Amino acid sequence: MISSGSGGIIGQETMVRALTLAVILLGAACSRQEAPQAAAAASSRKAAANFTLKDAAGQSVRLSDYKGKVVLLDFWATWCGPCKVEEPWLKEFETTYKDRGFAVLGVSMDEDGWDAVKPYIEKQKFNFRVLLSTPEIDKLYPGMEAWPTSFLIDRQGRIADTHTGLVSKSVFTRTIEALLKEPV
Repeated sequence: MISSGSGGIIGQETMVRALTLAVILLGAACSRQEAPQAAAAASSRKAAANFTLKDAAGQSVRLSDYKGKVVLLDFWATWCGPCKVEEPWLKEFETTYKDRGFAVLGVSMDEDGWDAVKPYIEKQKFNFRVLLSTPEIDKLYPGMEAWPTSFLIDRQGRIADTHTGLVSKSVFTRTIEALLKEPV
């Protein structure tokens, strides 16, 4: 039993429930999860904004270089808890689907730049290309309110699905597999 300070006693079970609720509410405040939706019909998809960013090796990478592939474009940060949850999924998707015309592009939103990002991606053994954001990204992809924010892009370079905050691995898997089945 724990004293509540005003003469009352709070049981451990009540305290655990209160802390659990606080963690859930904090998670919801940090990352809003949108209801999963089916990928947009191909005829209604809009082109993903093209950009050029540098990767960890200093090479310039254009999103348009990936036309013909299904791309999971993931905006994330090293300090983002929900981003850490999806990291193993992104690595798995890259391994599982890369031979079928799929790629993960991770765009780090870390303000500390490569000083924070390079050691992190090396330690976590990222197997997909990581790029560093610039102010241009905020103009091209406005309204990103939380990390991770993910865009699933079809082979024609159009946005098929968007997720703000953490969504389940199965939502990504279903959409990736559906997009890979679409004609080139």
